[in-house]
Amino acid sequence: MNRRRRKPRLPNYPVRVSVERLSHDGRGITHVDGKAVFVDGALAGEDISFLYTGRARKHDEGRLCELFKASPDRVEPKCAHFDICGGCSLQHQQPGGQILAKQQTLLDNLRRIGKVEPETLLAPLTGPVWGYRNKARLGVKYVTKKGRVLVGFREKHKPYIADIQRCEVLHPSVGERLHGLADLISGMQARARIAQIEVAVGDDTTVLVFRNLDPLSQDDRQKLTDYAQHTGLHIYLQPKGPDSIELLWPEASTLRYCLPDQNIEVRFLPSDFTQVNPAINKIMIQQALKLLDLQESDTVLDLFCGLGNFTMPIARKVAAVVGVEGEAGLVQRARENSQRNGIDNVEYHVVDLNESACDQPWMQHSYDKILIDPPRSGAQELVPNLAELGADRIVYVSCHPASLARDAGMLVNELGYRLIAAGVMDMFPHTTHVESMALFGRV
Repeated sequence: MNRRRRKPRLPNYPVRVSVERLSHDGRGITHVDGKAVFVDGALAGEDISFLYTGRARKHDEGRLCELFKASPDRVEPKCAHFDICGGCSLQHQQPGGQILAKQQTLLDNLRRIGKVEPETLLAPLTGPVWGYRNKARLGVKYVTKKGRVLVGFREKHKPYIADIQRCEVLHPSVGERLHGLADLISGMQARARIAQIEVAVGDDTTVLVFRNLDPLSQDDRQKLTDYAQHTGLHIYLQPKGPDSIELLWPEASTLRYCLPDQNIEVRFLPSDFTQVNPAINKIMIQQALKLLDLQESDTVLDLFCGLGNFTMPIARKVAAVVGVEGEAGLVQRARENSQRNGIDNVEYHVVDLNESACDQPWMQHSYDKILIDPPRSGAQELVPNLAELGADRIVYVSCHPASLARDAGMLVNELGYRLIAAGVMDMFPHTTHVESMALFGRV
């Protein structure tokens, strides 16, 4: 007779341990009888007790029970919902400690995966740690048992929307209105059929894109319009895919951000990829331009160029830039942005850079400098061909240290480059996201 295997019963008593380090998702790592345990709420160097919350074959999980020796980095979280909301995982660690931990994560990945080490460590790029986030996707859920709507991020390690009133890291135009948005949707006929709200904030406009699974009634549309008029927020509806986004209010809407040091205005759509942290974006661009050591006669290749966030500032300083991006809509807006800013020394190409680009016309030229800003997966397909393009300097902007380390290993150990410098950027304070920049030069 088949019997369902029961899960082993968890110990119901606290276990005292010392925390060795932080995991990639911000949990403290310790060992009990040689087995790793990931403990929510614990920081490296702390003496604690924890209660088990789960067990698996290779590791166990727990939550902080009592703190006997606190880390000097420990602080009181600003957000009242920190214990349940999965939007942040490091608010209990002071920001200086967070960025140093991210720096160590970068260095560990470079050594372990890439077998490389930077000759120089760049100073971390830091900025505001509250109200910094200009892009987000909020979950929306009508909970029948509670008789109301929840708006926010998911709970930690759970699929449920966290019951929160406000968000301290979101731009205040949205972060301070989560409760009001929940009340708004609760009063709509379609309250059970609104799935998400996409947030996009520009320099002078905040946009909310409501993902409505069914067409909205005229009454619901009016409720949203009234809310938009009252708050000044611009509201779009998205009944299907990204191409179905339609503006509800006002009659016209423009999202933009400015790069004053380069005298550039970048316009974008709510669904476009932009950097979530505008303050870090500005100093990130400045650092990239400095590391590239741009000269007036240079020809530069910008890979994964998106809207032209790096392409246009580079173009202000060099003879010519080639920007390459896989999404046609972004390339179209990059061209429009360049034309609007009077930049005529740029050419853009639509190419899927996750596949081989060896036969592309722009790959048949040589370049003085290369900038590459790939997604989390990195640029494994492209990197083997970069050495053939002749660039003396390559600046690699990364949103995932493991893929950067892998690609750095190829550049240094196989393709004749050296890792001149690397450093982290605090693009996502209070989270474990590690954003970094690396400079490679010819040996």
